[in-house]
This record gives sequence, C-alpha cells and structure tokens, in this order.
Amino acid sequence: MRFEFVVDQHVKIKTFLKKQDISKGLLAKIKYEGGAILVNGEPQNATYLLDIGDRLCIDIPNEKDLTGRLEPILHPLDIVYEDDHFMIINKPAGFASIPSALHSSTIANFVKGYYMEQDYANKQVHIVTRLDRDTSGLMLFAKHGYAHARLDKQLQQKMIQKRYFALVQGPGKLEKTGDIIAPIGRPKDSIITRHVTPTGKYAHTSYEIIQSWGEVHLVDIRLHTGRTHQIRVHFSHIGFPLLGDDLYGGSMEYGIERQALHCHRIGFFNPFSEKNLICESDLTNDFKSVIMNLQNKI
Repeated sequence: MRFEFVVDQHVKIKTFLKKQDISKGLLAKIKYEGGAILVNGEPQNATYLLDIGDRLCIDIPNEKDLTGRLEPILHPLDIVYEDDHFMIINKPAGFASIPSALHSSTIANFVKGYYMEQDYANKQVHIVTRLDRDTSGLMLFAKHGYAHARLDKQLQQKMIQKRYFALVQGPGKLEKTGDIIAPIGRPKDSIITRHVTPTGKYAHTSYEIIQSWGEVHLVDIRLHTGRTHQIRVHFSHIGFPLLGDDLYGGSMEYGIERQALHCHRIGFFNPFSEKNLICESDLTNDFKSVIMNLQNKI
C-alpha cells in the first residue's frame, strides 16, 4: 500500500516519517519485508536528508495472514462505514469483541471472515474501540497496521469521541448534567468485576439526561477515559445502575436482559482523507421497547 507526502521540513526521512506516525518497527518492515522509500521517484534510505517540497512515497508491504491465530467465521455484519483504511460496524448485543476461553464466536472472528470473503490484501483484524459482550453499538476497526497506529495516537490524545446511551435507575435526584470522576480498579476476589477504589486508575465520565420517567433516566454519556466497565461501575457507584445490569445492581424488571448500554456515536479525524468523520447508530429494539413501555405508563 502506497502513501505519499509533500515534505515541509529539511529533515531526515526517518524524522519526517516519525511525525507521520511511522514507528521504528514499521520502518523496519518497509526496509526488510519488501517495502520501498522513494523521494521524487528515486529509492532512498531512512537517513536521506529531505528538502522542502520533496515528494516522499512509502510502500508498506501487506501484512502476513495470521489466519491460524484468529478463525474466520462468516456472519452478517452491519457495516456503517468503510474505506480503504477504516471500518465501523454496528455491533449487536450478545457477542464478545475478541475470542477468549469463554467466547469463540466473536466480532473479531466475523470481521476476519468478511476480510477473507472480500479477499483483502491485509487480513489482520485491528480493533480500535471495543465493546463489552452485552453492549451494543458502534465499533471502530483499522484495516491495516499503519491506520491503527495513526488512530492509537488519537486515542492517546483523547481525540476519538465515543458517546453512549444508557438507561439508569435510582432513587433521589440525578443532576441534569454531571461528571463522575472516581478511580476504578479490580477487587481482590474477582477477575470479572470492577469497583471504585482509592487504589484504582483515574476514570472520568460525563453525562446529560435526555429524558426521564420517574426514577428511570435516559442519559447520553461521554467517556474521557476507557477503564473496563467504566460506565457501569460509575453509575452504580452514584446509586443509578444501568437497567438489566445485574452484575452491578441494575434492575431486571423492565424487560431488558442485558445492560442497557449502546454506543450511538463515534467521531474521529481521518488522517488519510484529512476530514472529520462522525457515524451514528440508532437504538436497538430492546432499548426502544423499554422506552416505549416507560412512556406508556406516564
């Protein structure tokens, strides 16, 4: 895959490429695995000194097909967006993001199956944003390692926006808008659950109430950090656990059998098209059914 740049600095190639998120490992791959570096059409090495206005091209070799490490499974995907570099899918609840000892038929397997079916040159699955098994909504994938590296940088700089809808319930007053800032860690007696603890890692969640029906609220949530189970732990911590989330004290009496959590929006800067990309996802039917029942009771 070829990428082209117009040079704006008088620097060595490796220095320029580092600013384009080309790592030492990727540079080595270009050098030793069949790639190429061209300046104004001529092959050069990484220490070549560039001039302003030079046209720098890099050919990144295709990734090796590591099919044995991830079984491809053909399964329908709800693809919301796709180009040569990124893909966003609408994940249904009930499927884990990646394989584990407990889960072998996962979203990663389905994406690998799709890549194989389309006969893409790069068939490795690069997940940029994951979702819990019983959380629905948008997941972002990079279609090659360089695209993944560029989005990893945006993740580190908190430039990728993810927003969630959740149905929460609790007595008392939930402020119209708020920030939940409380460290999250793992209890000593569990490898699954998380809790708020002074020894945990910093975690920050913002929310806004969209609609309320008595003790139940539909909230729009923005994550500033990405701790495991962050939304579920934070809202349980303030006394408003998610409906259907029996792991963290949520009510099971509203007809939804999984945590009422849906990633409805993903936004990021596409560094290849140099445009901001925003994708949105409608609520799932089980979510809508709970809301309809709540509205009918008013």
